[in-house]
Amino acid sequence: MKNKSYIGISFIILIFGIYAIPKIVSRIQNGDIVKGERLDKVSNGEGVNEKLMTIGPAPKFELTDQNKKKISNADYSGKVYVLEFFFSTCPSICPKMNKNMVAIQNDFFGNPNFGIASISIDPEHDTSEVLKAHAELLGAKSTNWHFLTGDKKYIYDLANKGFNLYAGENSKVNGNFEHSGLFALIDKKGNIRCRKDDYGNPILYYDGIEKEGVKAIKQDIAILLRE
Repeated sequence: MKNKSYIGISFIILIFGIYAIPKIVSRIQNGDIVKGERLDKVSNGEGVNEKLMTIGPAPKFELTDQNKKKISNADYSGKVYVLEFFFSTCPSICPKMNKNMVAIQNDFFGNPNFGIASISIDPEHDTSEVLKAHAELLGAKSTNWHFLTGDKKYIYDLANKGFNLYAGENSKVNGNFEHSGLFALIDKKGNIRCRKDDYGNPILYYDGIEKEGVKAIKQDIAILLRE
């Protein structure tokens, strides 16, 4: 009886193989073997964090913060950080940038591996004392958020030649200074990182004014903190 059972099972397996294996091979060849609702989402990029692009090493710097302490890029080593150029009396885009930067701070508050560097393009007015008061007014609570000041030419070279983030003086505009409203994202190894646009090109920097740009940089900070 046992032998007959084994023969019967073997016959069923043989029939299954003859019927099913060619279909499985065909599905593999056609790329259909992994189709399914969840896997389709993965293949379409949904729910997958594509690796952020590395643009290159961020420029080195050394400036003085709101507590009159010398701060350099080395102080951010091992940290993910966001860098911006601003000035405390800015009447136009800075208030929006400030508000968004506080929101970024709050999302990652308490994480010792995250920091912010806010560099003034009006260092003659924005002394350490002025920046300290400005930081308190904004609600900057993180010990890793440094408001930086120093030599004007040094800062302008850092902005325009180093990061390629425009900063300049213009007596014809309200506030007498112009600058981009962009945020730079730097990883733990000191590299500038970013995502791609819809055409596959690097965005380089994140919009620090509009909601979409802030949302994007928050998402990418979280990714880099896990690296």
